[in-house]
Amino acid sequence: MNESAHAAMRNSPEPPGWARFVVPSATDLLFIGLLLGLSCGVMGRVLLRDADVGWHIRNGEQTLLAHAITRTDPFSSTMSGHTWYAWEWLYDLVIAAIHRGFGLNGVVFFTAAVIATTFALSLKFALRRRANLVIAFILLILSLGASAVHFLARPHVVSWLFTVIWFELLDSAASTHQAGKRLLWLPIMMILWANLHGGFVLGLILLAVYLIGGTIDYFAAPEQRPGIGGWLKSLGGITALTFAASFLNPYTYHLHVHIYRYLSDRFLMSQISEFLSPDFHGAAQQCFAVLLIVAIAALASTRCRLRASRVLVLLLAAYSGLYATRNLPTSSLLITLVIAPVLSAAIGQATGEASMVSWLRHLFAVVHSFGFRMQTLEDGLRGHFFIVLALALGLWACWHEGRLGSSQLINAQFDESRFPVQAINYIASHDIREPIFSVDYWGGYLIYRLYPETKVVLDDRHDLYGDQFIKDYLKIVLVQPSFAEELERMRVDWVLMPRWSSLANVLRLKQNWTEVYKDSTAALFHRRS
Repeated sequence: MNESAHAAMRNSPEPPGWARFVVPSATDLLFIGLLLGLSCGVMGRVLLRDADVGWHIRNGEQTLLAHAITRTDPFSSTMSGHTWYAWEWLYDLVIAAIHRGFGLNGVVFFTAAVIATTFALSLKFALRRRANLVIAFILLILSLGASAVHFLARPHVVSWLFTVIWFELLDSAASTHQAGKRLLWLPIMMILWANLHGGFVLGLILLAVYLIGGTIDYFAAPEQRPGIGGWLKSLGGITALTFAASFLNPYTYHLHVHIYRYLSDRFLMSQISEFLSPDFHGAAQQCFAVLLIVAIAALASTRCRLRASRVLVLLLAAYSGLYATRNLPTSSLLITLVIAPVLSAAIGQATGEASMVSWLRHLFAVVHSFGFRMQTLEDGLRGHFFIVLALALGLWACWHEGRLGSSQLINAQFDESRFPVQAINYIASHDIREPIFSVDYWGGYLIYRLYPETKVVLDDRHDLYGDQFIKDYLKIVLVQPSFAEELERMRVDWVLMPRWSSLANVLRLKQNWTEVYKDSTAALFHRRS
């Protein structure tokens, strides 16, 4: 932090004693804005635009009832009895308990709270690294835009939160080359993470990154070798302990093997949309592109030398974000945490550059001075009163079916234009018990609404079904020549498809299939004997 920053902080007003516990800070406002913005009104439906949460809820309920973790598939007719790695069983348990007490409103509110906590902590950690408040906030807005593509009520949002905390623990220890007691939280976190979401693999990768970065620093800075060497030994021990902790899950090492086989299956990775590389015509992907450009510009303009580990984190984040769309949120957050202090320092240095055009130098000076004045005010506000109030009001509303007094504050439900809501009502009212074939992205909704009375033929647990089964499924939905034989082989007598899909149009022409129900979203067909 340069002299102008120190002067700005000295001249900034100190908040009165009472204000420290009442006035919301920027971090508080970010949390409250995201919490209410993602859960109230129509935004509650946005978090439910993916049906995965349906089978997560039902699996958690089954675990609660049986007092045992699910090990074979209970939801489909085709994989019934087959081994199923319910690797997110702990999330399923939590989300089922929330659903039991608060319904879908509680599920959405919980998801919004996790996302809000993730980004609020990211801002707090960036400021702790001496980032300018204005700069950090702008970068976080870009991260929010990039992450919006995966604002969904699914367990991956827990991985976002764990990634941010994980990075903070690792990087803060690496900056002083002292492990301390803080790193002992990593094995404890890993026990939880490995049972909440498969994203725990990223935690292990980050440990490897810091080991490699520390080794590079060890050979690049001979005068610091004693301190770096001790740090590497401590980090190596923590890494071994954390890796061992990842095996404390119901499936032990089989989970690691399963995840590896799943992520290395080229066919599945090429068919699942969220594993494909980003399409930069979308707004979220463009936010990530802007974030990458800002990162490159910050690295090119700064006089500060980044540690090897931070450079490797940036490379990892950039590569993973460009590799798969589902990585955009964690990649954006990691880039923001590394680049925010670098860009802040670069702008602070630019205020003293006489060669820079005057208007730009003046703009940088205003941003630099204002940001650090606001940061001083931010550091003095510790009450978080409005966060507690927002959480309390949200929980009260969830407990009362989304209502706060006479107002409908939260109204979380699956969108009828996206999911076959009315068609499922027809199936339930006519007591159809035979398995139903549908598109994979509707499977979670069918399980949520119809299980245990009616099973699905398949859903979007692609790692369970495997690539050959998905190939056969694609033959059907793409109406390839053998589609009728595949339906016969799967013993399908009921088909629920989007109303104007290719399969629905073809089945309408088949004499042995009858369209028994249709609405603006879905069509239900029955095979005649």
